[in-house]
Amino acid sequence: MAKPQAGQSQAAPRWRWMGERGLCVATGSATLARYEQLVSLSLTEIEDIIPADGSLLLILKPGSLPGEQLTSALAEPVPEQAQETGALHVLPLTLGEAAGPDLAFCAASLGLSVAAFSDALLAIEFRVAFLGFQPGFPYLAGLPPAWALPRRSTPRVKVPAGSVALGAGYAGIYPAAGPGGWHLLGRTDALLFDPHRARPALLAAGDRVRFEARA
Repeated sequence: MAKPQAGQSQAAPRWRWMGERGLCVATGSATLARYEQLVSLSLTEIEDIIPADGSLLLILKPGSLPGEQLTSALAEPVPEQAQETGALHVLPLTLGEAAGPDLAFCAASLGLSVAAFSDALLAIEFRVAFLGFQPGFPYLAGLPPAWALPRRSTPRVKVPAGSVALGAGYAGIYPAAGPGGWHLLGRTDALLFDPHRARPALLAAGDRVRFEARA
């Protein structure tokens, strides 16, 4: 079977080959829904599915090509909102002060008191859109559109591990200490990445996350 051409129908997402075994599928705002659709099919030619911001990378098994079931699935429209079927993680969160030096700035930028901003944050049930930047770093979708604050004008040289931050329209958690330009709201002691675990990353695409305030 020859490599098929990228789909052009209005209902189908655009896709293109990435190397010998990768298919990059443009998904727009329906990444999680498309991801859940393909995972549920358990297609034999797919080795891995990697979500990103507005796309999926499908890794095919060596020697495989897209089968009829896969090409048919990609031609089907999916809802923009994914089903809330991922595992729920409730993570402890210490807000503000040394743990979250940008909390007051974010609240003021949105015209909210620190208390109102904190309450709103704790009420959100996030979805893990994808992992990136650092091993196990989750990009958490679910922020109100007005919370899409720009990155800090000057990134920090070292952000502590466990920092919960806001940036680029997402919330995120730094699994390890390192540089970062997002606004720091607080810190969790949850271990986001451990190479010795059977599944090193605590969170996976589609999982749900809520924060629980810790004094």
